[in-house]
Order: sequence, then structure tokens, then C-alpha cells
Amino acid sequence: MYWEATVSCGLGFNIFHCAPQMTCLLHSLGGGSGFIGQSLSQLLKNRGHQVTIISRQPGQQKITWADVSKNGLPICDAVVNLAGENVLNPLKRWTEQFKQEVTASRIETTRTITQAIRHSSSPPHTWVVVTGVGYYPPSQTQQYTEDSLGGNSDFLSRLVRDWESAAELPGTKGKTATRLVKVRTGVVLGRNGGALPTMLWPFWFCLGGVLGSGKQPFPWIHIEDLCRLLCHTIEQEGKVSGILNAVSPSAVTDTNASFTGALSKAMGRPALLFTPAFAVQMLFGSDRAPMLLEGQRVIPQRTLQSGFSFLYPNLDSALNQLLR
Repeated sequence: MYWEATVSCGLGFNIFHCAPQMTCLLHSLGGGSGFIGQSLSQLLKNRGHQVTIISRQPGQQKITWADVSKNGLPICDAVVNLAGENVLNPLKRWTEQFKQEVTASRIETTRTITQAIRHSSSPPHTWVVVTGVGYYPPSQTQQYTEDSLGGNSDFLSRLVRDWESAAELPGTKGKTATRLVKVRTGVVLGRNGGALPTMLWPFWFCLGGVLGSGKQPFPWIHIEDLCRLLCHTIEQEGKVSGILNAVSPSAVTDTNASFTGALSKAMGRPALLFTPAFAVQMLFGSDRAPMLLEGQRVIPQRTLQSGFSFLYPNLDSALNQLLR
């Protein structure tokens, strides 16, 4: 599934207790300028946290990768890794070089932070790595919770497996000073970038419709809920650990067809056409096409058990807010 999303600002919520003056080290590839990175950074600052971004270039409230490799991490309470080359960039041919870029942008950056935490004399209490629900095997019937097995069905699932493995710290499965949280996200919906704006154009010209059969599951989350969930894990100060599925409660039953219908309704545009599976396969290739033509029915079981509540639990509420 998509690992890209968009920024939706105005995230000043008071859902959870905010630990005052917490220092959070936020990493997002490209200097924290990505849609999730910008949105999360703004939310954390609004809630009274200090944020430092790991960037390729130095700047205000930034440190570079060279700094991290040479000097380790500055003293901080939490680290969040949002790195990753866009897997579904249609302008990138699915070559071995691009596959290596996709892999390195996730695994190598994660490994660098893990090593820095490991050697820190004052490690953070929380280490959050944001991956994807592509870890679970595609299925139209099987439902997956955080306890479900995966990581070996295709390129994407193996990538997530290795990505999360790179985040493991010695003693993570027992006692450790730093709690690791693996947040597996679905399609992240927001206004200003990522998947949704690209999806809107065909609908504006009354050319919208389903992809393939339309029966494939559509795991998704609103950008505000994702950032609130990440903030929630940070503000629990090490009390939350393990795997959290970052998908809306309704995602377990949502499909590409139901998303298309909800989007059509929210925009007031028809959705009469469809994109055949072979066209998607021609454009994206055999490794990437299944990310659009197949999917996973994912349940945010441990996410809800952690005390988190969703502002946008279904497609209608999410799309009405994003398109108003």
C-alpha cells in the first residue's frame, strides 16, 4: 500500500496529556519537509514539544546525518523515523537501482538511528519507526491484527520485515531503556500531497472510477489521526511499545470501490469509469501493481487498546473534512 500522505494543518488537539517541554527528535527524509514530517512537527510544537529534524543539509533546528553518524544523537525523549522513497512514484521505472533506493532509504536510515540510540549514554525513552501494512499478505477475506504473521509474501512485505528488523535494539524483546514502537500505516489521506490530490483530478473531469475489480481492501488513515497517534505514543513516555496498526476502524471493511463511492459523493462527481487491472500492471509492473490491485483487511486492535481514539473513524467523516 501507499506509504505516502499529505499535510493537513490545524492540528491543535487536547486529546492526551502533553508532557511539558519534551524534546523530540523527528526524522523525515529530505529535511523533514515531507507531508507527514511537516504535519507531525507542527502538532508536536503546538503541544509544547521541542523538535529537531535530521536533514541532509544543516539548518535551524536541524542536524545532519553526518552529525548523527559522528556524534550520535543529541539528548532527546523520543525519535521518530519517517524515511522512505515513494514506492509508487509513476515517474520512476521499477529498476534494480530504484528498488535499492527504496530499500536503502528505509533500512539504512533506520539502522543509523538504531546504532545511535544503542551507543547513546542517555537514550530516548521512545523509538518510533513508521512502516506499512504491506507487511501483511494481501487478502480479500483474512483480517489482520497487530499479532498477525507476515513479512514474507512479496517484495513489499519482505521490505517491511527487514525495515522493522533494522529498528530492533538489544534487549528490545525483554528490558531496555528505550521502547520500540512499530507503527504500520495504510494509505494516509490528506489535502496537500501524496495519494489523495492525485486521485482527485479524474473526478473533477468526471473520469473517476475504481481500480481493477474494486473489491481489494483499502486500509487508510486520516493524516490528523496518524500524527495524533504518533504524538500519543511519544507522550506515553515509554508506556506504549510493540506494533500499532495505523488504520481507521472502518478500514477492515473498506474497499477500493467503497472509497471511490465515498470520494464521488464528497466531491459531487460521478464515478462511472474504471481502470482495468492490466493498465495498472503495465504502468507499475509486477512488483508494484499488487499494492494497488490487492490489499489487506487490517484492524487497529492494539491501537485502540492503547487508549487512542480516532477523530475520523470512517471514509465519509474523513473525506468530508478533507474536501470541505
